[in-house]
Amino acid sequence: MVLLSKIATNNGHGENSSYFDGWKAYEIDPYHPTKNSHGVIQMGLAENQLCFDLIQEWVENNPKASICTPQGSNGFNDIAVYQDYHGLPEFRNSVARFMEKVRGNKVRFNPDRIVMSGGATGAHETLAFCLADPGEAFLVPTPYYPGYDRDLRWRTGIQLLPVVCESSNDFKITREALEDAYEKAREANIKVKGLILNNPSNPLGTVLDRTTLRDAMSFISERNIHLICDEIYSATVFNEPGFISIAEIAEESAYRKHRDLIHIVYSLSKDLGFPGFRVGIIYSYNDAVVNCARKMSSFGLVSTQTQHLIASMLSDDIFVEKFLDESAKRLAERHSLFTQGLAKVGIKSLKANAGLFCWIDLKRLLKEPTFEAEKELWHLIIDEVKLNVSPGASFHCSEPGWFRVCFANMDDETMKIALSRIHKFVIQKTRPDQPTTRKQCKRSKLEISLSSRRLDEFIMTPRMLSSPHSHMTSPLVRARN
Repeated sequence: MVLLSKIATNNGHGENSSYFDGWKAYEIDPYHPTKNSHGVIQMGLAENQLCFDLIQEWVENNPKASICTPQGSNGFNDIAVYQDYHGLPEFRNSVARFMEKVRGNKVRFNPDRIVMSGGATGAHETLAFCLADPGEAFLVPTPYYPGYDRDLRWRTGIQLLPVVCESSNDFKITREALEDAYEKAREANIKVKGLILNNPSNPLGTVLDRTTLRDAMSFISERNIHLICDEIYSATVFNEPGFISIAEIAEESAYRKHRDLIHIVYSLSKDLGFPGFRVGIIYSYNDAVVNCARKMSSFGLVSTQTQHLIASMLSDDIFVEKFLDESAKRLAERHSLFTQGLAKVGIKSLKANAGLFCWIDLKRLLKEPTFEAEKELWHLIIDEVKLNVSPGASFHCSEPGWFRVCFANMDDETMKIALSRIHKFVIQKTRPDQPTTRKQCKRSKLEISLSSRRLDEFIMTPRMLSSPHSHMTSPLVRARN
C-alpha cells in the first residue's frame, strides 16, 4: 500500500468537483468543424486567441529572439545555463515597462520589485505562503474565480471568506459588505490577513472605479491587513471606463504610507494570450515580501528561453503599441457581436467592458430559484446543446441563475455555430405547435422543462473553474484565469 501525505490526498485541488463535468464532456466529445461538427464547443475557457496572428507574425520576423533558431543560436550558451532566480535583467525591465504601458504610463514599476512565478496560479500561492499561516483568511468579493480555492488554499491551509456582492447594484463592492464579512470572521475567531480584489473582474468583465479602490485601501489601512490585487486582465479593457490600477491609488498622498500592504499579481496569460508560457509576476511594495517571494520563486521559475523571447518582444515598442490597440479593437468587436447574438434570443448579460467572457443572467430559465435548478440547467446545456459553460455557483455567486460564457477562445465561425445552436433551441421552445418529429419526441422531456429564455441562457455561460490559464493537458488541471 502506498502511503501519501495529507496534502497529496486531500480534495483541495478540486478536480473531483462536479464543475469538471463540462470539461470531461468536452474532452470526450470535442467540437471540430469537419471531424466532429456535433461535438461540445468549449466556452468555459478564458483564453485570448483573437490576436495569435500578430504574435506569430512578430516571431517569424524576429528569429533572433529565440535561442532555438539558426539566427538566435549564437546566444544559446548564455541563456541555456543556470540563471539567478531574480530573473534576467532584460526580462524584468521589459515586463516593468509593459505593465506601465498597459496602465497608460500613469505609474512606474521598479524592475527590482518584480518576482517571477509559474503563471498567476503560482504567484497567488506564493503570496498566500508569504502573508498568512494555515487557518488565517483572506476576504474575497463574490462572484470570484473558482481557481482561487485551489491556488490560494490547497497547499497553504488558509481560508477564503466571501464578501457577498449582489446583482441589485451590478455586483459592486461596497464598504458595508466588506465590514460585514470582516465582522463575521471576527465573531468566528478567524484572523483576517487581507483582502483580494480581481480587477478587471473574472467573471464579471467589469473594472473597479477609483472610489471603490480608495474604499478598499481605507479598509485595509485601518485594519493593517494586506491587499492583493489580481490585475491579469488589465490589457483586455476594450471600452470606457478605462482601467485604474491599484498602483495609481498607492501613489496618492493619503495612501502612500500604507503601500507596503499592497501586492499586485500579473501575468501575460490573458493580455497577450500566453497561458502556455507560464509567465506570472508578483509586484510588491513590501521589501520583506519581495525577498521572501523571490526565494520561494525558485520552485516555479520561468524558463530563461521564455524570458529571453518575452524580453525581446516586449522591448519592441512599435509591436507592443500595435498589439494593444488591435487587441482592444478585436475584443470590442467580438464582445459586441456575441452579446448582440445572444440578445436576439432574449439573453441578457451584465454590462461589461473588459475580459474574455460575459456574465449572463438565466434566472428566468430556472424551474425554481435554487442552485439545484441552476445545476440542472447547466447539465442540460452541456448534454443537449453541446456547449461547455460554467454555472454561477462555481464562482460562489450568492444568487442562482448566473453563468459565465467565454467568447475569445474560438474563431468567428465557431462562434456563429455556437449562437446558431442557441437560436435553434430557442425556436424549438417558442413553437410548441410545430409538428413533432422523431428528434423532437426524443427531446420532449428536455423541452417541457425549458422556456425559450432558458434556452438562451444556458448557451451563453462558460467558465473554467480549474485554473483559468493553464492545464490544457487535463480539464481537471486546466488553468487559472
